[in-house]
Amino acid sequence: PRVCVVGSGPAGFYTAQHILKHHGGALVDIYEKLPVPFGLVRFGVAPDHPEVKNVINTFTQTAHSERCAYYGNVTVGRDVTVPELQQAYHAVVLSYGAEDNRVLGIPGENLPGVYSARAFVGWYNGLPENRDLKPDLSCETALILGHGNVALDIARILLSPLQLLRKTDITDSSLAALACSKVKRVWLVGRRGPLQVAFTIKELREMINLPGTRAVLDPADFTGLESAVKDAPRPRKRLTDLMIKTALEKPVEMQAAAAGAAAPREWGLKFQRSPQEVLPSADGRRARGIRMALTRLEGSGDSAKAIPTGDVEELECGLVLSSIGYRSLPLDPAVPFDSQRGVIPNSSGRVEGVPGLYCSGWVKRGPTGVIITTMNDSFDTAQSVLEDLQGGVLDISPSREGFGLVESILHSRGVRPVSFSDWEKIDAAEVARGKAAGKPREKIVDPVEMLQIIGH
Repeated sequence: PRVCVVGSGPAGFYTAQHILKHHGGALVDIYEKLPVPFGLVRFGVAPDHPEVKNVINTFTQTAHSERCAYYGNVTVGRDVTVPELQQAYHAVVLSYGAEDNRVLGIPGENLPGVYSARAFVGWYNGLPENRDLKPDLSCETALILGHGNVALDIARILLSPLQLLRKTDITDSSLAALACSKVKRVWLVGRRGPLQVAFTIKELREMINLPGTRAVLDPADFTGLESAVKDAPRPRKRLTDLMIKTALEKPVEMQAAAAGAAAPREWGLKFQRSPQEVLPSADGRRARGIRMALTRLEGSGDSAKAIPTGDVEELECGLVLSSIGYRSLPLDPAVPFDSQRGVIPNSSGRVEGVPGLYCSGWVKRGPTGVIITTMNDSFDTAQSVLEDLQGGVLDISPSREGFGLVESILHSRGVRPVSFSDWEKIDAAEVARGKAAGKPREKIVDPVEMLQIIGH
């Protein structure tokens, strides 16, 4: 059987890995729109979290299997359609992730100085489409809307001492911009309360321990939470306890501040505030602050809803980052898509109403969870493919040409795919450039330059 996987992030690679491991004869081809593989492991994981990128070694092993092939620089839906892939393969798995962000839907969100977390993370991680972002970091106060790990990543990158970032694979141009940054205060704002934050304890602890930076948490936000969190699951309880402890602590910096030497930088969490409008500067040319509705919570735990109280508050900030979630987009008119939920309708990864078509990862279940969540989800989809192969649901009697057919289609449209060994040349060039600068790699951010390196 010939199987094709669209997308080379964690969902794509884990799906391929599971199929290859549990079916001795399957051939798997992975298609990727960028010349370079690994999706959010390369472009989403924070540069100062290199250990999270170790999964790349596993993915590379998968790509080296003689039954696996990688074709980068191919945009499915444009260079080749999903029905064309279905002609070439016995099964097609869509694992292309979430390449858009949710919008706030409030006045002023398009003002200069307002960015999506997705674009900002893409900018410092070298995602080609965000390489020209040039965020304005000339203000002292930044405000991040969202209480997830991505929001904490951004706050950490904005406030990290430069000597910590210099040793990472953060891009050269973003490092230069951060070196000139005037930002010294970052607020992370959420609509709900401390019991609903979505970040994890590891990320929170890292933020609390960031050198040269102090946490500003208001003890009043945590009143009565010890009893409320008593019966909560252990991770939630530990997370809440750490926030309470941090809010109540009088850190060394406070004593230092009394002596006139304040911590140079600070960050804090604000709760039960919902953005209403980004306020423009006097000349209307950029963001100068944000108006927020104060909310009260109805219900408890994860299902609590934030209801506006009628009170509002304004906060001055010259930089607004919206970290309220990623969003998947439809890929091809031939594929059903639930635009309300931003997912492909499916059951255990089988796309509804289209036999032989599957999905895994964020486009299957929505943009949530960490790499391990995606791994389990992808194994689940791969299992559905294997069951359908074994149960005769997928007819593999007609032989399919696989890449042979796709290659002629791409050739006729002037598209030249990039192989995995091509990627390894780009990888070697990046590592060599990084070595010269004392970092793991210097990412190439221009696809044209990537293609020049491999002589395309």
